[in-house]
Amino acid sequence: MSGSIASTTAAAASGAGNRAGSRINADFDMFLSLLTTQLRNQDPTRAMDAQQMTQQLVQFAGVEQQIAANERLERLIALQEAGQLTASAPLIGRMVEVESDRLSLQGGEARLRLPPAAAAGERAVVSVLDSQGRSLLSREVALGAAAQEWRWDGRDGAGRALPDGAYAVRVTATGTGGETRALGFSVIGRATAAERRDGQVLLRLGALGVGFEKLRGLAEI
Repeated sequence: MSGSIASTTAAAASGAGNRAGSRINADFDMFLSLLTTQLRNQDPTRAMDAQQMTQQLVQFAGVEQQIAANERLERLIALQEAGQLTASAPLIGRMVEVESDRLSLQGGEARLRLPPAAAAGERAVVSVLDSQGRSLLSREVALGAAAQEWRWDGRDGAGRALPDGAYAVRVTATGTGGETRALGFSVIGRATAAERRDGQVLLRLGALGVGFEKLRGLAEI
């Protein structure tokens, strides 16, 4: 597994650097072509004076320095992302807790961690939604003095087993006086892979992908 991550990392880092370098080098070549064309086609009787030439050369040097600086920056970013991928290897196969507004149904089970009640008697309603925002399941949970887990067996309100995947979830707390509020929660699932996508390193929990900054810790099985 770690070998696969390392090889994928190297390829991704190299690809990012090459794309950025090609883009910047194209701009540099365009600048050089314009300067050369200007010198070749200038009027001999009205040649560019020394001050103008100096300014052009300073711009030329500035573009060259920018290319070098940007290439080094792209390389550092790629190496940082590569380090995140390498560091993710020990997490693969472990149960982790992440911040997300979707839960991962894996092997017919999904888990949420709900916070303690803000006041005695407060209850929560957990709603699982499909990709169109329609309710698949709604369950009421009594909140206690300590954080607790809520587990879903992957069945909708009619008892039909749903396929594994990432499902939207919404949690609303209701106090004894009927007042409601959105309730924060975290998602628990098994880390199955890590990947680099669109310039971001993602930790995958089955069909759910989250950035590493969303990782909250390891969870018990």
